[in-house]
Amino acid sequence: MTTLVKICGMTDERAVQSAVEAGADAVGFVFFDKSPRNIAPNAAAILAASVPGHVRKVAVMLHPDASLWDEVRSVLKPDALQTDSEDFAYLSVERGIEKWPVLREGAVPGTGQFPGIFVYEGRKSGMGETVDWETAAAIAREGRMILAGGLSADNVAEAIARVAPYGVDVSSAVESRPGVKDAARIAAFVEAARAAG
Repeated sequence: MTTLVKICGMTDERAVQSAVEAGADAVGFVFFDKSPRNIAPNAAAILAASVPGHVRKVAVMLHPDASLWDEVRSVLKPDALQTDSEDFAYLSVERGIEKWPVLREGAVPGTGQFPGIFVYEGRKSGMGETVDWETAAAIAREGRMILAGGLSADNVAEAIARVAPYGVDVSSAVESRPGVKDAARIAAFVEAARAAG
Protein backbone atom coordinates (compact mmCIF):
# COMPACT_ATOMS: atom_id res chain seq x y z
CA MET A 1 0.00 0.00 0.00
CA THR A 2 1.26 3.49 -0.86
CA THR A 3 2.00 5.65 2.16
CA LEU A 4 -0.11 8.81 2.33
CA VAL A 5 2.06 11.94 2.27
CA LYS A 6 0.83 15.20 3.81
CA ILE A 7 2.64 18.51 3.53
CA CYS A 8 1.44 20.78 6.30
CA GLY A 9 1.49 24.54 6.80
CA MET A 10 0.60 25.99 3.41
CA THR A 11 0.97 29.79 3.43
CA ASP A 12 1.44 30.76 -0.22
CA GLU A 13 0.60 29.68 -3.75
CA ARG A 14 4.11 28.44 -4.51
CA ALA A 15 4.00 26.06 -1.55
CA VAL A 16 0.67 24.61 -2.67
CA GLN A 17 1.87 24.17 -6.25
CA SER A 18 5.11 22.55 -5.09
CA ALA A 19 3.25 20.05 -2.91
CA VAL A 20 0.78 19.15 -5.64
CA GLU A 21 3.48 18.85 -8.32
CA ALA A 22 5.62 16.67 -6.03
CA GLY A 23 2.71 14.26 -5.65
CA ALA A 24 1.51 14.93 -2.10
CA ASP A 25 -1.77 13.28 -1.12
CA ALA A 26 -2.82 16.01 1.32
CA VAL A 27 -2.00 19.62 2.13
CA GLY A 28 -2.59 21.20 5.51
CA PHE A 29 -3.68 24.74 6.33
CA VAL A 30 -2.94 25.80 9.92
CA PHE A 31 -5.46 27.88 11.83
CA PHE A 32 -3.67 28.60 15.11
CA ASP A 33 -2.57 32.15 15.83
CA LYS A 34 0.60 31.15 17.72
CA SER A 35 2.00 29.26 14.72
CA PRO A 36 4.27 30.87 12.10
CA ARG A 37 2.15 28.93 9.60
CA ASN A 38 -1.13 30.46 10.72
CA ILE A 39 -3.36 31.56 7.86
CA ALA A 40 -6.71 33.34 7.64
CA PRO A 41 -9.64 31.19 6.45
CA ASN A 42 -10.26 33.39 3.39
CA ALA A 43 -6.59 33.27 2.38
CA ALA A 44 -6.57 29.49 2.77
CA ALA A 45 -9.67 29.20 0.59
CA ILE A 46 -7.98 31.18 -2.18
CA LEU A 47 -4.93 28.89 -2.06
CA ALA A 48 -7.09 25.77 -1.86
CA ALA A 49 -8.93 26.70 -5.04
CA SER A 50 -5.95 25.40 -7.05
CA VAL A 51 -5.76 22.07 -5.19
CA PRO A 52 -6.99 19.19 -7.39
CA GLY A 53 -9.80 16.99 -6.12
CA HIS A 54 -7.60 13.95 -5.46
CA VAL A 55 -5.50 15.91 -2.93
CA ARG A 56 -7.10 16.25 0.49
CA LYS A 57 -7.40 19.74 1.97
CA VAL A 58 -6.87 19.47 5.71
CA ALA A 59 -7.80 22.12 8.26
CA VAL A 60 -5.22 21.89 11.04
CA MET A 61 -6.28 23.36 14.37
CA LEU A 62 -5.51 23.25 18.09
CA HIS A 63 -8.32 23.74 20.62
CA PRO A 64 -10.15 26.14 18.29
CA ASP A 65 -13.15 28.23 19.19
CA ALA A 66 -16.25 26.70 17.64
CA SER A 67 -16.78 29.98 15.76
CA LEU A 68 -13.35 29.72 14.09
CA TRP A 69 -14.08 26.15 13.03
CA ASP A 70 -17.46 27.22 11.66
CA GLU A 71 -15.74 29.90 9.56
CA VAL A 72 -13.06 27.50 8.32
CA ARG A 73 -15.67 24.87 7.52
CA SER A 74 -17.83 27.24 5.47
CA VAL A 75 -15.04 29.17 3.72
CA LEU A 76 -12.36 26.51 3.09
CA LYS A 77 -14.68 23.50 2.78
CA PRO A 78 -11.94 21.11 3.96
CA ASP A 79 -11.88 17.39 3.31
CA ALA A 80 -10.61 16.71 6.83
CA LEU A 81 -10.25 18.37 10.22
CA GLN A 82 -7.06 17.63 12.17
CA THR A 83 -7.10 18.72 15.82
CA ASP A 84 -6.50 17.24 19.25
CA SER A 85 -8.82 14.33 19.95
CA GLU A 86 -10.67 16.05 22.82
CA ASP A 87 -11.64 18.97 20.57
CA PHE A 88 -14.10 16.82 18.65
CA ALA A 89 -16.32 16.68 21.75
CA TYR A 90 -17.44 20.29 21.20
CA LEU A 91 -16.93 20.82 17.46
CA SER A 92 -19.69 20.10 14.95
CA VAL A 93 -18.21 18.12 12.08
CA GLU A 94 -20.72 17.10 9.45
CA ARG A 95 -20.64 13.89 7.48
CA GLY A 96 -18.30 14.15 4.52
CA ILE A 97 -15.50 15.82 6.51
CA GLU A 98 -12.98 13.29 7.81
CA LYS A 99 -11.95 13.52 11.46
CA TRP A 100 -8.21 13.25 12.01
CA PRO A 101 -7.72 13.38 15.79
CA VAL A 102 -4.21 14.14 17.01
CA LEU A 103 -2.94 11.68 19.60
CA ARG A 104 0.17 12.82 21.44
CA GLU A 105 3.09 10.76 22.64
CA GLY A 106 2.57 9.73 26.24
CA ALA A 107 -1.21 10.22 26.14
CA VAL A 108 -2.80 7.61 23.91
CA PRO A 109 -5.93 5.52 24.47
CA GLY A 110 -5.92 1.86 25.36
CA THR A 111 -5.93 -0.96 22.83
CA GLY A 112 -9.09 -1.13 20.76
CA GLN A 113 -9.98 2.52 21.37
CA PHE A 114 -8.24 4.06 18.37
CA PRO A 115 -10.14 5.97 15.67
CA GLY A 116 -9.90 5.06 11.98
CA ILE A 117 -7.41 7.71 10.88
CA PHE A 118 -5.35 9.52 13.51
CA VAL A 119 -2.24 11.66 13.65
CA TYR A 120 0.48 10.64 16.11
CA GLU A 121 3.05 13.21 17.14
CA GLY A 122 5.02 14.66 20.04
CA ARG A 123 3.65 16.68 22.92
CA LYS A 124 3.79 19.96 20.94
CA SER A 125 2.89 20.48 17.29
CA GLY A 126 5.18 22.19 14.80
CA MET A 127 8.33 21.79 16.89
CA GLY A 128 10.06 19.12 14.80
CA GLU A 129 9.93 16.77 17.79
CA THR A 130 10.47 13.13 16.82
CA VAL A 131 8.42 10.51 18.64
CA ASP A 132 9.78 7.15 19.78
CA TRP A 133 9.43 5.01 16.67
CA GLU A 134 9.31 1.70 18.54
CA THR A 135 6.29 2.89 20.50
CA ALA A 136 4.81 4.39 17.34
CA ALA A 137 5.14 1.07 15.51
CA ALA A 138 2.98 -0.66 18.13
CA ILE A 139 0.38 2.11 17.96
CA ALA A 140 0.39 2.08 14.14
CA ARG A 141 -1.03 -1.46 14.23
CA GLU A 142 -4.15 -0.12 15.99
CA GLY A 143 -5.45 1.92 13.05
CA ARG A 144 -4.49 4.20 10.17
CA MET A 145 -1.76 6.27 11.80
CA ILE A 146 -0.32 9.37 10.16
CA LEU A 147 3.12 9.74 11.71
CA ALA A 148 4.20 13.34 12.37
CA GLY A 149 6.97 15.16 14.17
CA GLY A 150 10.63 15.48 13.23
CA LEU A 151 10.32 13.81 9.83
CA SER A 152 12.51 14.92 6.92
CA ALA A 153 13.76 13.65 3.59
CA ASP A 154 16.73 12.19 5.48
CA ASN A 155 14.77 10.01 7.89
CA VAL A 156 11.30 9.42 6.42
CA ALA A 157 12.32 6.20 4.66
CA GLU A 158 13.64 4.75 7.93
CA ALA A 159 10.51 5.94 9.75
CA ILE A 160 8.25 4.19 7.23
CA ALA A 161 10.33 1.00 7.41
CA ARG A 162 10.31 0.91 11.23
CA VAL A 163 6.81 2.22 12.01
CA ALA A 164 4.79 1.12 8.94
CA PRO A 165 2.36 4.05 9.25
CA TYR A 166 -0.65 4.68 7.03
CA GLY A 167 0.78 8.12 6.28
CA VAL A 168 3.52 10.63 7.06
CA ASP A 169 3.23 14.34 7.79
CA VAL A 170 5.91 17.03 7.43
CA SER A 171 6.05 20.77 7.96
CA SER A 172 9.16 22.48 9.34
CA ALA A 173 11.67 20.17 7.62
CA VAL A 174 10.48 21.32 4.18
CA GLU A 175 10.88 25.02 4.94
CA SER A 176 13.64 27.52 4.18
CA ARG A 177 12.52 29.47 7.26
CA PRO A 178 9.54 29.11 9.61
CA GLY A 179 6.33 29.34 7.62
CA VAL A 180 8.03 29.47 4.20
CA LYS A 181 8.05 26.22 2.23
CA ASP A 182 10.94 25.18 -0.02
CA ALA A 183 9.99 23.46 -3.29
CA ALA A 184 13.15 21.35 -3.47
CA ARG A 185 12.75 20.10 0.10
CA ILE A 186 9.10 19.23 -0.52
CA ALA A 187 10.03 17.27 -3.64
CA ALA A 188 12.84 15.46 -1.83
CA PHE A 189 10.55 14.49 1.05
CA VAL A 190 7.82 13.13 -1.21
CA GLU A 191 10.36 11.25 -3.33
CA ALA A 192 11.94 9.65 -0.25
CA ALA A 193 8.56 8.66 1.16
CA ARG A 194 7.44 7.17 -2.15
CA ALA A 195 10.66 5.21 -2.54
CA ALA A 196 10.23 3.76 0.95
CA GLY A 197 6.56 2.98 0.49
